Amino acid sequence: MSKLTQAEQDALDAATFRRFLNHLDSHKDVQNIDLMILANFCRNCLSKWYKVAADEAGIQVDMDAAKERIYGMSYGEWKESHQRPATPEQLAAFNARAKG
Repeated sequence: MSKLTQAEQDALDAATFRRFLNHLDSHKDVQNIDLMILANFCRNCLSKWYKVAADEAGIQVDMDAAKERIYGMSYGEWKESHQRPATPEQLAAFNARAKG
């Protein structure tokens, strides 16, 4: 593979990120706690990373806007429509991961 220019790499990174967000959006059944257990990050983490990237670029994005970008809707709407209470098994797995 030839060496990519920074612009090409940025374009591919952006396209990949958009595809990742679309993938998460089409799998709303995957709960944040599941992501935390399996991958040690969740949609909230992505929101925080998005906000940090905006801050570093000098772009004004508040946390609510960052969450809306990641969740595809307001965080409150997502929680109301898609977030289920964590099961005892999920909590146990999350706590075991946090201790490990």
